[in-house]
Amino acid sequence: MKYLAHVLCLCLSLAAVVPSIRAEDTNKDYVKSLSHYIMGVYHADLDEIDLAIQEYRQALKADVQSYLLHLNLASAYINKDESLAAIAELKQAIALAPEAVEPHALLALVYAARNNLDAATEEYALALKSASKLEPKNIEIYKNLGLVYLQQKKFREAEGIYKLISDIAPLDAQAHFFLASVYYELKNNPGTEKELKTALRLKPDDHEALNFLGYFYLEQDKNIDQAGALIKKALKFEPENGAYLDSLGWFYYKKGRFKEALDKLEKAASLISDPAIYDHLGDCFLKLGNRESAKINWNKSLKLDSEQEKIKDKLLKISHEQ
Repeated sequence: MKYLAHVLCLCLSLAAVVPSIRAEDTNKDYVKSLSHYIMGVYHADLDEIDLAIQEYRQALKADVQSYLLHLNLASAYINKDESLAAIAELKQAIALAPEAVEPHALLALVYAARNNLDAATEEYALALKSASKLEPKNIEIYKNLGLVYLQQKKFREAEGIYKLISDIAPLDAQAHFFLASVYYELKNNPGTEKELKTALRLKPDDHEALNFLGYFYLEQDKNIDQAGALIKKALKFEPENGAYLDSLGWFYYKKGRFKEALDKLEKAASLISDPAIYDHLGDCFLKLGNRESAKINWNKSLKLDSEQEKIKDKLLKISHEQ
């Protein structure tokens, strides 16, 4: 974590500009705090972290309400790999300036380094929300916030973000693609299809959208031939993409071409480990009369995702039929 902290410390020392001195601020406490702050930045830039911490602590004694001082002190603690002390200082900074971007962003990095990914994701979201207020037309900030919401499975919040991006930049194909992803999770099939079609109208060679729409059609048992054409077009861009090969295998399965399906699905499974691929393999093996291989692949799928009730039902049914 140290190399990251060093970069951050230098950035923060530049970003955390001391407020302009006003006539009414020229009291002893302010001058004392400013003096220790300057020395803290000086020592931090020289990588003299213990001395920097001493100076920041002295500065805080004179100005305990400065979120910037808590932020710089936290950065120094990160340089020493003292993450608990850093977290405490960052929480102080956030309490003093809840809408500041830097404390949330830095706290997210600390949580991520401690493998507390849920807390890290929450802090990233708060940092991005604050950043969006500073730059309300910056769609890249909104895109990142939308991705965080998707990761958190906050689909309604993600929907609002991607709709906002579409309003700001209606020709942004990626926003429509991610909005389709949100609608897919929300089981909004008309919305999923509409947004994917819009994404492809704006960017016809978007292979992710091509595969997504093709696979979506297969799941819906409609436009099967069109689905195959979309998936094959996606594979021209990435012929070794395991997800796309799985889609092609599932297309052949839907067409009743089970040996061709098996070939593509086995190749997909050799490239990526995904529960859906093993589920498809199980179905394919069953169609080919190989019940034992079907069970093996369904069990592999369950090992990767134990909450698949449909696969449990398949295994129960095949066991009862023996």
